[in-house]
Amino acid sequence: MKFTQALHTLRWEGPLGPMLLAASDSGIAGIWFEGQRHMPDTRGWTLKDTHPLLTQAVAQLQDYFAGRRAGFDLPLDLSAGTGFQQGVWRALLGVPHGRTTTYGELGRLLGRERGMRAVGAAVGRNPVSVVVPCHRVLGKDGSLTGYAGGLERKDALLRLEGAA
Repeated sequence: MKFTQALHTLRWEGPLGPMLLAASDSGIAGIWFEGQRHMPDTRGWTLKDTHPLLTQAVAQLQDYFAGRRAGFDLPLDLSAGTGFQQGVWRALLGVPHGRTTTYGELGRLLGRERGMRAVGAAVGRNPVSVVVPCHRVLGKDGSLTGYAGGLERKDALLRLEGAA
């Protein structure tokens, strides 16, 4: 994942721990739990607590965690990923609130039945946690597997959505 421009950021104390939100001029480019795997280098990014898109994202996240919102309507900037990664991330947006899928099902949907490892790697590199719902992807036996923000958070998100 490579961000080609400096981003505006905001730190938010969410119910599952501190989060860093980032926006470009095009949309939300990242939402990470503090300390999660695959955090980008944020040097050169500008902390801007009043950025309108970031404050809108926080408001939507607050509603989501309070159970008042099932989806998000934020512009996304997924350009930091490869074409393949962006395709996987867009496919994740189609997994409904309260439902889950498997890495295999996602691979089949993308025409990559034999590329489940590549699909799994792309899911794990999702830069927009919660909004792009990579937490809704389970192992083939329905087990909680691989979540960059930690399996405890994945479990909490699925329980919040009534999917666990």
